[in-house]
Amino acid sequence: MDKHYLTPLFAPRSIIAFVGDPEAPDTWTEHGRALHAALSAQPFKGELKYLDIHGSATLSDLAQVRADLAVIALPAADAAAALEVAGRMRCRAALVLSNGIDAATASELRRIARRDGVRLMGPNALGFQRPLQQLNASAIGALARPGSLALVSQSGSLTTSMLDWADRNGVGFSTVVSLGPHTALGIAEVLDFLANDAQTHSIVVYLEGVTDARRFMSALRTAANAKPVVVLKSGRKPAGSEAAQTHSSTIVGSDAVFDAALRRAGAVRVRSFVELFSAAKCLASRYRPVGKRLAIVTNGGGPGVLAADWISEIGLELGRLSTAARAALAPQLQPQASLSDLIDLGETAGPAHFQAALQAADKEREIDGVLVIFSPKAGTSPEEVAKVLVEHKRHMAKPLLACWMGEASVIGARALLGEASIPSFRTPEAAVGAFGNIASFYQNQMLLQQTPAPLSSLAKPDIEGARLVIESVLAERRKVLTEMESKTLLSAFHIGVTETVLARSAHEAMMIATQMGFPVALKIDSPDITHKSDVHGVALNIMTATAARDTYNDMVERVKRLQPDARINGVTVQKMARARRGREIHVGLLTEEPFGRVVVFGGGGTMIELINDRAMELPPLNRFLARRLIERSRVAETLGEWHGAEAVDFDALEQVLLRVSEMVCALPQLREMDINPIIVDASGAVAVDARIVIDNAPAPASGGRGNSYPHLCISPYPARYEQVWPLRGGGEYLVRPIRPDDAQKLQDLMHSLSAESRYFRFVSSITELPPSMLARLTMIDYDREMALVAVVKQRSANTDGDLVETERVIGVSRYITNPDQSSCEFSLLVADDFAGKGIGSRLMESIMEVARDKGLAEIDGLVLANNPNMLKLMRSLGFTVKSFEEDPDFKLVTHVL
Repeated sequence: MDKHYLTPLFAPRSIIAFVGDPEAPDTWTEHGRALHAALSAQPFKGELKYLDIHGSATLSDLAQVRADLAVIALPAADAAAALEVAGRMRCRAALVLSNGIDAATASELRRIARRDGVRLMGPNALGFQRPLQQLNASAIGALARPGSLALVSQSGSLTTSMLDWADRNGVGFSTVVSLGPHTALGIAEVLDFLANDAQTHSIVVYLEGVTDARRFMSALRTAANAKPVVVLKSGRKPAGSEAAQTHSSTIVGSDAVFDAALRRAGAVRVRSFVELFSAAKCLASRYRPVGKRLAIVTNGGGPGVLAADWISEIGLELGRLSTAARAALAPQLQPQASLSDLIDLGETAGPAHFQAALQAADKEREIDGVLVIFSPKAGTSPEEVAKVLVEHKRHMAKPLLACWMGEASVIGARALLGEASIPSFRTPEAAVGAFGNIASFYQNQMLLQQTPAPLSSLAKPDIEGARLVIESVLAERRKVLTEMESKTLLSAFHIGVTETVLARSAHEAMMIATQMGFPVALKIDSPDITHKSDVHGVALNIMTATAARDTYNDMVERVKRLQPDARINGVTVQKMARARRGREIHVGLLTEEPFGRVVVFGGGGTMIELINDRAMELPPLNRFLARRLIERSRVAETLGEWHGAEAVDFDALEQVLLRVSEMVCALPQLREMDINPIIVDASGAVAVDARIVIDNAPAPASGGRGNSYPHLCISPYPARYEQVWPLRGGGEYLVRPIRPDDAQKLQDLMHSLSAESRYFRFVSSITELPPSMLARLTMIDYDREMALVAVVKQRSANTDGDLVETERVIGVSRYITNPDQSSCEFSLLVADDFAGKGIGSRLMESIMEVARDKGLAEIDGLVLANNPNMLKLMRSLGFTVKSFEEDPDFKLVTHVL
């Protein structure tokens, strides 16, 4: 049960190929001929047979044949019949290479596959390659050379181009997958397999579209958590939408939202094929996420300066040697060498000088990577300098990149670098950009590790009151809230707003303004006017009662003339925000398919469209994400001490974003929102104006009875599953969902186990969880799996000798949803010194309750036959225990939920 459900597809032990009549190859399709050539070009390690559905064999004869994978490369009209035969033969996976199949036929193929329990890739796919297994089940061309890089593409032409480039650049692959339109298995399923594939160390994805965003994000987050992922997406479109009813949606387009989604998933996006190839070079060298400080070692000042300029341009930092390191290195270099910023060795530098500089940069803790730039010089051999890099890379932990400038004179040196898997580039800018891709992983991995709860720890909002406002508006068949209604929603979530009162006559406006105190602002109140300023429906700095009366009359008359069909409730009067040194910012919400809700932050005020300053993040947010969102905006540089003004209250600004995140999570009816402007200064933040668009809430996820937040692309931390239980013998313990910061606690639990306990859980003598496994076990997607930990509080001394209270994980229960999406597989682990205290029973009952809440029908697991305590526990919980056919050392335990 440890094997991935796509193992029969990507690692089959036996294959049946349907290409046509073996006696008439001239009747085969183009894909049929390509598949036959691909499978025949190298010996497949497993069993391979060719079958003809129009042959003399009967269905009963064919049913006697068994295979893991059926590959179908027949005319479109014969694809369904071949898939029927594959189902009779109990093939566990099928690949349909037939092209030109429309959506209706593809739907029929999916129906057949579901009925027979076949995992279907295709139709209209070009297939896949697994070079390390000598398996080429594709119409892509010759088998790629083996390596650790995986390529997943929604374009056949890009796949072939990438393989051609890789062959010329010595890049190898663990897996190559080329998908097409209407394919049953998509990008998400393939990423899910590659995340768990030991042969794959990094992944490159070419993407043209996403259908199920939640499943895609779930798989991408899982993959990026395990290994670096680089994505190139086509179809970038200009921002803006004519149908948008708030500034948020008019300014931010789907391409920017896609950026935010990839960043939150921990992946890195590139914008061109050139960048994709550069990223592939670095990934093939198995460089891992690092910081953004890049040191430049060069023998030419000009190229070094170009590299330094590009470092600044793309937001990296120039890595510098410390004073002590410069002093130690200087005697080993020539007098003309410069070590102030760049490590410029001078035009006469030889291999020994490069070696000394590399050693110094490698030891420097303030440097994350090194780029060596070589310009051909008389008397210096490019190959000898390249050999220095090749030798040094063997024991260098930091990324090492090379830029050998020139052409004919450096061809040999580039070949040496390529053979050593040192990424080599022709220009300094390309090399710096490639390192930027590596560095981006470091930043995005920090975003990936954030699992905020749907609600913050701030004062509890009035969610029911907010829902009543929304329901009353929807009952009136309206979707756009008035300013008064919008501010009521903000107030329900404790977002500060300016005092606002609706005046229904000029006389009322005059009295209200006088009572508030001048100056005041007047704004038209109408459910039919999207942007008040477009109809001159805003007047600021009204200083007298007479001016308030006259402004009311003039505003209502003007709006009626400009928009005669608009319903006018009156005019709102509000006290002017008098923050002399305040900054105007904007917080918004937009809904962008397929990713759902997106929180927007940037500069605000009346110049919002012209400023076009927008940073985005997918909800839910926590303080870390809120602060990073602020930092990505252009207005961020004005929020500190600026032009004599005090720094703004960052805590208040972060709280506004956290409150908006609460609104988005708790109110699925929200579609768009503008809070603009928000005046923020050293004393706090207050919303001056707001406009909200709503609609009926989306339907819950199918099957699930719990609140699964179907309107969000990322499942938040499910705090509703936290429970405190009494501990036998005194005290209590907390059962809660696992979090990324539990990694060390889980490792401590592993260290505390006896050898027998570790063997019963992991069926091995493993004594410590490797970092990749530890990350996979703690950074989970709550939508597809769940892990509950039992924790107790304990007091221990810190490094200063002071007693501090810490958490200790004393047990873990977990389930992972099976591919059928109706059942799940569980695991359980309890600390030895807490055995017999009922913790195992409680963890199992709790995880089963979560599985029921998700709508799953059955939970199962494997228990070693010589583990009597676990088997006794399973029977006491009502599990059925029976033999496991595939391995007699195990028992299969199942329970209907």
